[in-house]
Amino acid sequence: MIIDKLTRKIAATGNPIVVGLDTAPQYLGDYEILKGNKYATAMAVFEFNASIIDAIKDIVPAVKVQIAYYEAMGTAGMKAFADTVKFAKKAGLVVIADAKRNDIGATAKQYADAFFGGDFDSDFVTVNGYLGTDGIKPFLGNNKKGIFVLVKTSNPSGGELQDMKLENGRTVYEQMATLVKEWGADSRGRCGFSNVGAVVGATYPEQARQLRKLMPHTFFLVPGYGAQGGGADDAVAGFDAKGRGGIVNSSRGIICAYLQDKYKGMDPASAARAAVIDMSEDIAGALQRR
Repeated sequence: MIIDKLTRKIAATGNPIVVGLDTAPQYLGDYEILKGNKYATAMAVFEFNASIIDAIKDIVPAVKVQIAYYEAMGTAGMKAFADTVKFAKKAGLVVIADAKRNDIGATAKQYADAFFGGDFDSDFVTVNGYLGTDGIKPFLGNNKKGIFVLVKTSNPSGGELQDMKLENGRTVYEQMATLVKEWGADSRGRCGFSNVGAVVGATYPEQARQLRKLMPHTFFLVPGYGAQGGGADDAVAGFDAKGRGGIVNSSRGIICAYLQDKYKGMDPASAARAAVIDMSEDIAGALQRR
């Protein structure tokens, strides 16, 4: 089970952190020189990512590669995405493709084939469950792969739909949680969690605690820490009583750490490593306070 691999990596590093490689070309120090040459820019993005991966691969279990940043660079960017995924996997990291894909069955299968094989072969992919079971089934059945379904997202306007009450008295996010639990019932690993995980934002800690009760065997991918306003205590609110069951994402806070005064004078890779260590201490402290 891929979820067992992820939980083993978390235990080995002692670090429930995933580094988001949301690498915009503007983050590169020589962006102004590269601007206008999309192939050189995309190659520089990959080289930037590779340096970050090399700096953190022994202290984090996973990376999350947000595909939008690469799609925006066209075909050259998609090659940078593929190369980043391959490099991270070769480095021994669990790779989450943050693509938020979904469609009807036949098309969803194409998405599953894209991210669970070929050039974009990842360990997990984020998906949108709004189309229901038809759009999720094609991603299931392969125990070496997993998904994270959007349940309670970290963005401020997520509640416009997710918090709406249904006729049965549940909110939309609670109903989605019930479906996620059902979709993952047959893919539970030895660790006790399922290959079908949930995206639960750090910016809604009370809802995260509620969702943990609803989904005791669901692993949480937790965005919203740091730049989006979620603190460490918020980020681990949905972890279980043993301090397990989630992995906290930080993107700009790590890959752009070299721009912060705290890490002034460091190169991007060294600053990223230092930022991961600081974040690890922050998260560990929050887990101890629970």
